[in-house]
Amino acid sequence: MNRLDKSIDSIIENYDTYGMVNHSGGVNLPGRESIESIIREFEELLFPGFLENVCTDNGNLRTITIEKVKKITCDLTHEVEKSLAFSVRIGTLSCGHGGCRAVAALVVDEFFEELSKIRTLLSKDLEAAVRGDPAAISADEVILSYPGFQAITVHRIAHFFWTRQVPLIPRMMSELVHMRTGIDIHPAAEIGESFFIDHGTGLVIGETTAIGKNVKLYQGVTLGALSVKKEESGKKRHPTIENDVTIYANATILGGDTVIGSGSVIGGSVWITQSVPAGSKIYLKRE
Repeated sequence: MNRLDKSIDSIIENYDTYGMVNHSGGVNLPGRESIESIIREFEELLFPGFLENVCTDNGNLRTITIEKVKKITCDLTHEVEKSLAFSVRIGTLSCGHGGCRAVAALVVDEFFEELSKIRTLLSKDLEAAVRGDPAAISADEVILSYPGFQAITVHRIAHFFWTRQVPLIPRMMSELVHMRTGIDIHPAAEIGESFFIDHGTGLVIGETTAIGKNVKLYQGVTLGALSVKKEESGKKRHPTIENDVTIYANATILGGDTVIGSGSVIGGSVWITQSVPAGSKIYLKRE
């Protein structure tokens, strides 16, 4: 037996010992490339004419939209079905008598019923970006180039599927846009309208974070949890940010009981683990 054959045997033995193999002959998992493609299709549907090399006008917009919705419906239903079937296999979900295909179709139908509301939210996020960044020349520029807007777009999609208890896919969506933008938003996080992330690199928003309306975050902000045991994963571990709050670069705000009151301004690089009242200004003081 040559060295290469020995290496192959070692790899197969490792598969048997440690797992981490998706057995496609059984219940397969959602595909990362498929979810990435679906994200792109959603972005094209939400912002027609911005991302694809297709001339869009009032004459063909309906036809293009019909084609996109039908394609996404087919692709997404297939991936949601696989995701639900995975949860059935590990015993955390039951799809009932209709089967996972029927449940997936219902979830996807409901998503498209909600898509106009999601787009309305995004229009307010877009206005907040143009209003909040003096460097923003136009709304078109924000749609085409701002990583913060890309991140919140995907979050609002992923959050829908999280609220419908679809496993795997919401996290896949959030991590794919995390890789693209450097912005890490857990799909469970609740984020109000007119949300703006300026720059954004290194920003983290944890699972149980709640963010109100008209909130602005800069790069490196962490809305995180204090160290907790795994058994406490179902509790609120991340802060609440009320309306009209601005949090500057590299600020760290931790803890499920921590509330940043409405209208507060949190300065750069501060560390907060307890609540602050409405209208507060928190900043580092030089000695």
